[in-house]
Amino acid sequence: MRLAVIWHILTAAAGLGEVAYAWIWPEIALWLRLAFSFSGLVVFAASLLAVVWIGRGDHRGRVASLFINFLALVICLLGSLHTLGVFLGVDALAGTFSRGIFWLFIAFLGYLLIAFGDRYEGTALQRQLRAAGRWIAVVAFLIFLIAVDTLNGLLAIASRLDNPLAAGFTAGVAVFGFFCWLMWRQSTADYFKATFADQEMLNGYLFLSPNLIGFLIFFAGPLIFSLYVSFTNWDAFGTQDWIGLANYRRILNLDIASLQSPTQLANQVLDITVYSEVTRFTLFGRSFVVGAQDKLFWISLKNTLVFALMAVPLSVVPALFLANLLNSRMPGMKLFRAIYFLPSVAAVVGIALVWQWLFNATIGYINYGITELVNLINTLGVAVEDPKIRWLSTSDTALFSVAIMAAWRLIGFNTVLFLAGLQNIPGTLYEAATVDGANDWQKFRRVTLPLLAPTTFFVMITTVITALQVFEDIFIVMPGQNPAGPGNSTLTMVLYLYQKGFQRFEQGYASAIAWVLFLVIFTATLLQFQRQRSAGSTYDL
Repeated sequence: MRLAVIWHILTAAAGLGEVAYAWIWPEIALWLRLAFSFSGLVVFAASLLAVVWIGRGDHRGRVASLFINFLALVICLLGSLHTLGVFLGVDALAGTFSRGIFWLFIAFLGYLLIAFGDRYEGTALQRQLRAAGRWIAVVAFLIFLIAVDTLNGLLAIASRLDNPLAAGFTAGVAVFGFFCWLMWRQSTADYFKATFADQEMLNGYLFLSPNLIGFLIFFAGPLIFSLYVSFTNWDAFGTQDWIGLANYRRILNLDIASLQSPTQLANQVLDITVYSEVTRFTLFGRSFVVGAQDKLFWISLKNTLVFALMAVPLSVVPALFLANLLNSRMPGMKLFRAIYFLPSVAAVVGIALVWQWLFNATIGYINYGITELVNLINTLGVAVEDPKIRWLSTSDTALFSVAIMAAWRLIGFNTVLFLAGLQNIPGTLYEAATVDGANDWQKFRRVTLPLLAPTTFFVMITTVITALQVFEDIFIVMPGQNPAGPGNSTLTMVLYLYQKGFQRFEQGYASAIAWVLFLVIFTATLLQFQRQRSAGSTYDL
């Protein structure tokens, strides 16, 4: 284990060197300095712990060593594949792959021959079939590699090793791979007196590592980066100037002024160079005007909350009653369950385009149905005027129209969740309630709803989060070039974030909006958790 101790002393020094280099290196963004400093400190701390624990023969030293070496191996492997042009080579392989499909099929037949031989366990026929299958699979696979021109690809990759960066990454793969093997082998496990549980833990982390690394790279990393960007004025191209809480002050800056009369102009009481009128209200006989530095943010917040208040009940309550209907054992119920679930698996783009056509004020089937109904009522002697609703073209109905479409798309998924919860309720409880004289409504209220509370809680949480993050539905279904709708009636927070970040390139401000949206969603979720806890206490009583 001396070699491992010496190696981790070197990695600890390398971690400190990374921290020092991050602050000595000129013209580097602050977020890169912080990222390099954090990773360097993690490597330094983990390496020191590995040195101490390995010296004591503690199994935690083996775990810390594998953690450092495996992460470094993955980083070097990705860097090596990139700098050697392997990813581009895979693209080139797609053009020649068809020439080797036949031989790949023959190799698969060889594998099937090996599997077929296992049916004759312990016989000479098994050995013959396994040997023949191995030869067929190996020879066919080698011919496949030749057919797809793998040799020239390998030579092209090897020619790039004269690049110092590529050579360094490749050497890193060899070195870190060696130390991973050194700490993983059975003799090392015996040295640290590793138990079966220790080995199972390492195996579990090994299988989880692709997911964990993907989480760090594609979720946790960008999340932390967006938090940093929210404190800058970055435009996605230039430098990131640190401005602190300026973006958040701009988002949340409000001013409330008293009016002498409800019709008094806002510019007489507000500084219109800073604030724009958002709304007016009357309290205790006095009128007030509310001004905001970013009026559109507050409009988007209001629209998002209103959308959630409309879409959530429309997609949860019908799903609950629909699940009760589908919970019966009548013939054909499985078919109906699949039909109701189809909108949940269909592409949002396709659904939005269909609903855009249905909502068309001139040729849409919704208005056509309303017109036919009005004509039918008029034939009965009741004078009713055809409203000719312009679903997506007026501020009064645009947001409600999108909520109808979103609810229709979500009902199927919520129905399946409710159905799963209903099927977990014991039938004996309903039988006991029937014996006690309970009718269908009483059984639904006193048995179904309380026992369905965990499922209802999950459905509410997921539906509220989905509603507060609405974007695709509005972006696609709204006609014309303005998805914000007439009078910004369909401008939601995610849509506003998109406009700021990817149309006006105010990435810093857009990141701040994203974190404010996160706080809104977190607050809504926390309130539902609290409500669920209170409801659970009530049911326990």
